[in-house]
Amino acid sequence: MPHDEPTKPGDEATPGAPGTGENLCRRCHGTGTFEAKPCPDCQGTGKITSGIGGG
Repeated sequence: MPHDEPTKPGDEATPGAPGTGENLCRRCHGTGTFEAKPCPDCQGTGKITSGIGGG
């Protein structure tokens, strides 16, 4: 099932791809702001998409 959510610069994987999940942005630590501006990695959402599990 494809998702229409766009990929953000901080995403490590395409949103909705198998084996991925939502995680807190490493740059802004989930606040959505960095240096008093919207975070460039998560685009102000505070969340990124990353791979889950180990391997």
